Amino acid sequence: MTAHGKTKTDYTAAIRSVMAMIETPANTVFDAGNCPVRDVFSHIGDKWASLILQTLGYRPHRFGELKRAIPDISQAMLTGTLRSLQRDGLVHREVFATQPPSVEYRLTELGQSLLGPVAALVVWTAEHHGRIREARAIYDAENPPVKKKVAAA
Repeated sequence: MTAHGKTKTDYTAAIRSVMAMIETPANTVFDAGNCPVRDVFSHIGDKWASLILQTLGYRPHRFGELKRAIPDISQAMLTGTLRSLQRDGLVHREVFATQPPSVEYRLTELGQSLLGPVAALVVWTAEHHGRIREARAIYDAENPPVKKKVAAA
């Protein structure tokens, strides 16, 4: 148990898996295009994807409901992110033959399997956000932006 009464999560197996993936023979040329971490994180690692996944984790939503649940996302970004998540097999889009047609989005089984890791990241973020903001403030105070010199004409 930790000081907060929570059980400490053991990430040893996950760390070993990551280390095995990145340990490549010295004579092997790295190919970023075949890196599973980059390939998947590029789609699910952004703030919009994680917010959409969390929202759909509660229940299926129509497009307008998602837009209202995440009010600062643009319609174009919501559409693009949903398409990306659908392409990756994480979200299912169902069109209903109503007038006008209605569309509902829900997590697939694969998408549901991602809820635990996303939730863990959300919890970690909430628990450490204050420390991160403090670190940023200290860094910014110690490293003020450099003003550009204006060249004389």
